[in-house]
Amino acid sequence: MEPILKIENLTKNYGAIYAINNLSLTVNRGDIFGILGPNGSGKTTTLSIILGIIKQDTGNFTWFNKANILDNKKIGALVEQPNFYPYLSLVDNLNIVAEIKQVSNIEKEINRVLELVSLHERQLSKFNTLSLGMKQRLALAALLLGDPEILILDEPTNGLDPKGIVEVREIIISEAEKGKTIIIASHILSEIEKVCSHVAILQKGKLIKQAKVDEILKIEDTIIISSDDIDVLYEAIARSGMFQKLDKIENEIHIILNNDYFPKDINKFAFENGFILSKFEVKKKSLEEQFLKIIK
Repeated sequence: MEPILKIENLTKNYGAIYAINNLSLTVNRGDIFGILGPNGSGKTTTLSIILGIIKQDTGNFTWFNKANILDNKKIGALVEQPNFYPYLSLVDNLNIVAEIKQVSNIEKEINRVLELVSLHERQLSKFNTLSLGMKQRLALAALLLGDPEILILDEPTNGLDPKGIVEVREIIISEAEKGKTIIIASHILSEIEKVCSHVAILQKGKLIKQAKVDEILKIEDTIIISSDDIDVLYEAIARSGMFQKLDKIENEIHIILNNDYFPKDINKFAFENGFILSKFEVKKKSLEEQFLKIIK
């Protein structure tokens, strides 16, 4: 794996209050990396430092193994409230952004990003006539200008209605499928769960856990199975050593697997030992449940 961003022992404090406290994490090429935490956990401060908006007190970070050096052509960022000229049209605002980013084929590129965020029909509207959700989508269009390989988004679904949230989610996934690296800061756990491959959980400026999302969700997944030979199947699984916890509840067996095993292994075990399963269900805990457990 190729590290795109490395943060090492980063600290930022305001008097006695630590916005981030000795934070270290790594984002690799192609990750959809979620920085997750409640308000005040240090998400926006972290993004602001790695984008050069504010300066850390101690620690360092590297982009592409180059200390504190940003290549704005490679990075598209949306941090906090989007800022545009209120009395200019969407096209005029994006023209300014494109000039700053030194984008080639500006007209074609603006048309591309406006189509992508479903704002092409409003291209001549003034910014101050847009709803909060539309303003957020325009900000997303601005960061996509020039087709940067790294996208950084702070609360990207803020102010969006359910349809807009789905559209933004689809755009993020589509951009990730192109091999881009995406960093998303959010307090909305369900969106991180649906979009991200990796997650760092922050609390009061400290890193509590960093892992793949599916690894966090895998913890304590309960597999529920049933068979006509329920007692014999239970005894076979009990001897297998595959589980952390095993219970027989009425006509069902509830299994929490050891870390080395996956649900497919139970299905394979039953088949290879001649059992026909009449029920096979994986009851997953949500990221929200795991998050609340982790930060206790």
